Amino acid sequence: MSIVTVQLGQCGNQIGFEVFDTLFSDSYCSQGLCSKKENEAYQASCKERFFSEEENGALLVLVARAVLVDMEPKVINQTLSKAARSGRWKYGQHACFCQRQGSGNNWAYGYSVHGPRHEESIMNLIQKEVEKCDSLSGFFIIMSMAGGTGSGLGAFVTRDLQDQYPNSFKMNQVIWPYGTGEVIVQNYNSILTLSHLYQSSDALLVHENDAVHKICAKLMGLRQVSFSNLNHVLAHQLGSVFQPTYSAGGSFHYRRNPLGDLMENLVPHPEFKMLGVRNIPQMSENSLAYSTFTWAGLLKHLRQMLISNAKMEEGINWQVRPPLSGLPALGKTSFNKEPHFNTSIANLVILRGKDVQSADLGGFKDPALYTSWLQPENAFNVWKTQRAFNKYEKSAALVSNSQSLVKPLDTIVGKAWNMFASKAYIHQYTKFGIEEEDFLDSFTLLEQVIASYRNL
Repeated sequence: MSIVTVQLGQCGNQIGFEVFDTLFSDSYCSQGLCSKKENEAYQASCKERFFSEEENGALLVLVARAVLVDMEPKVINQTLSKAARSGRWKYGQHACFCQRQGSGNNWAYGYSVHGPRHEESIMNLIQKEVEKCDSLSGFFIIMSMAGGTGSGLGAFVTRDLQDQYPNSFKMNQVIWPYGTGEVIVQNYNSILTLSHLYQSSDALLVHENDAVHKICAKLMGLRQVSFSNLNHVLAHQLGSVFQPTYSAGGSFHYRRNPLGDLMENLVPHPEFKMLGVRNIPQMSENSLAYSTFTWAGLLKHLRQMLISNAKMEEGINWQVRPPLSGLPALGKTSFNKEPHFNTSIANLVILRGKDVQSADLGGFKDPALYTSWLQPENAFNVWKTQRAFNKYEKSAALVSNSQSLVKPLDTIVGKAWNMFASKAYIHQYTKFGIEEEDFLDSFTLLEQVIASYRNL
């Protein structure tokens, strides 16, 4: 089944390009350390999900199943030319929508002005992309949380998709802003984005800029971290989740409905929609050539990353332990004091590479890791494939629905509330139709989300 990707704003379009380039490179430029037959099946499955074919003379060219939307042309033009220059795949000739004026980092302008004004044009482009799919799994919407177009227009488009395609899955990949701030009103934009997505999306796959920046600096060894570096790491993480895996333990058939399977495994209740991704190992290509890994070592580190809420394997706190029966976990009662045990609702581990069938995942089945209202057999799943990913002989990704975002969410809501209490910048939103009541509704919804996750 196919996934239609919607790339929104500068952030969404730059990440989207890196994702498609990573998917292509992994599928078509790497032998993946397995047989020709298995490589061909893997390529076919990837193509069905993310690419269609278009005749170009005597050649067939792969075309990304994507719609690119931005209110300024610069980034879309750059993205299209980068794809064309690669000569490996391209975007559709009529799959882009852009205008001459952005949203000025104002969520209300993206949602209340650009959204209604350009709704028909954007939804027509998406419909044309949907019609190219033999079978639609759903939509993958890539956007930022802090700006104007990506967040405001992104929330509007997601609501439209929910209205027009109620039976298709919607997953939003959301970029969480730097804590130190990129935009003065980023906390307002963030709470409005999250509260609206919570009502129209099936799941929010969140990446924090601060965490990805640390991965670039510490694991990739980069002294100067650019947005291109960040996007490269994000694309690796997303590819490790969305590339094909076997549909069942003993089978060699690839999973057909990736979005539906992700939702089924990870979102058991509509009040808990926030997902995070962790990868291991993650390193520069230079280091990779001299490194060897065992499944036991990788999974031991990945489990500790989960329970201590570490975003990378460097600097894991090994002191955090799951609670013994009847006893609180270390730091369980406080979200302000470290270390804190990170309780999960659901976890999915995705294993790729050599000897994958020998990996022991018993440590992830411990009931102490999970909320009491779900049994581990319902809360934990594993997907596997013997085909290696992105030049890593062995690699694991963990997609987790857990308490890991409570603290950053609480921080953003607190900062936005402090600004709102003094009526700072509210006029920038009310002049475009977002009332104070809309802010209060967003605060109420997100405070309920925080309380629900805290009480796991």
